[in-house]
Amino acid sequence: MNTYLPLPPSPKARGDLKPGVLYGIDGGDSYLYYGQVAPNKHIGFFRFRSREVLVQNALAAPLMSRFIVNNPSIGTALRAGKWINLGRQGLRPELLEEPVMVQWPAGTLTVTLWKGRDILGNTVVHDPEIQDLEIIAAYHATDHVSPRLRADFCETADAWAVGGSIRRERLKRQDMAARFPHQPWHQLPTDWVAVQ
Repeated sequence: MNTYLPLPPSPKARGDLKPGVLYGIDGGDSYLYYGQVAPNKHIGFFRFRSREVLVQNALAAPLMSRFIVNNPSIGTALRAGKWINLGRQGLRPELLEEPVMVQWPAGTLTVTLWKGRDILGNTVVHDPEIQDLEIIAAYHATDHVSPRLRADFCETADAWAVGGSIRRERLKRQDMAARFPHQPWHQLPTDWVAVQ
């Protein structure tokens, strides 16, 4: 199947989170990015982009990132022509494994590590071992996924602005504290450890 951007709207489409479903995502940069649904309903995105639909090339590429996408927003994206359902494909083995993710409650430097429904323990946000772990968050398919995929693919200096890992979230909070020093909700705790 070869189609060129922009993607066609699909007025009656609904999101499908069955394992193996492959989506094409309009990145807003004239490229199509690809994501496959994992058994835990997270979506794994491949380090591959193209100007036409190239399913096998996408599935052969390494995983770039993996995160939660709000299910109702996938239907919205399909209906708007921002995403396209490319059918169920053979599931990538990496997507069978539950990733370790991080929950970071507001107002604390202590985070909780989760693997699926199991708590692995607590640590601090500046723990060097967790800097590349994904923060638990649900991304909106039309508003947040495309900027995140562009940042992950290009690895720009300001990629932290779209969130994702603990390191990126720490950089984002430091930026907000610097830009809004008089707003109490953006002030960093006194024992904050700056990102190196």
